[in-house]
Amino acid sequence: MRPAFPVAPANALDDLRFIRQTLENSASFTAVPGWGMVGMAATALLSAALAHGERFERWMTVWLAEAVVALALAMWTMQRKARRARVPLLSGPGRRFLLNFMPPMLVGGVLTIALYRAGSLHAIPGMWLLLYGTAVVSGGAFSVRIVPAMGSCFMILGGLALLAPGAWENWFMLAGFCGLHAVFGYLIARRHGG
Repeated sequence: MRPAFPVAPANALDDLRFIRQTLENSASFTAVPGWGMVGMAATALLSAALAHGERFERWMTVWLAEAVVALALAMWTMQRKARRARVPLLSGPGRRFLLNFMPPMLVGGVLTIALYRAGSLHAIPGMWLLLYGTAVVSGGAFSVRIVPAMGSCFMILGGLALLAPGAWENWFMLAGFCGLHAVFGYLIARRHGG
């Protein structure tokens, strides 16, 4: 039985493009690099050791350098995982992940400058943990469930760090950027392909 209204080839191609785009946009972002996070945990352990007992300006310099190293490692391992899975990194879910991840990170940068100028130095580590967690929860809304769970743990840790004595700041940074990244990175690597 033939359809009453045959589909024109141009319309069929448009329909296929629409279906492909819809599937791409509804997929979850799976290129979160589990082993990359384990690597980030290792560099955070080194940073915590280097920053321990240092005056705040040196402490902050070490952790800011760590942020640059961790970001480079995350981007490199994310690109490798996406390429291995044959998934475009910056389209569909990947683009939404980054668009939701970046605003809290940019706010963290602005607040770091503002808190430093105001002399509220001991609020910076808790704010970093809290906003990094917020970024992970926001971006993780387009990823597998374990990613926003990790972000929530960072947010809780950041809230606790804001309430704790200033002398504990390095321990909170170690617990978050080393401990949480190691645990969740391992779980993501084991359950979600690296």
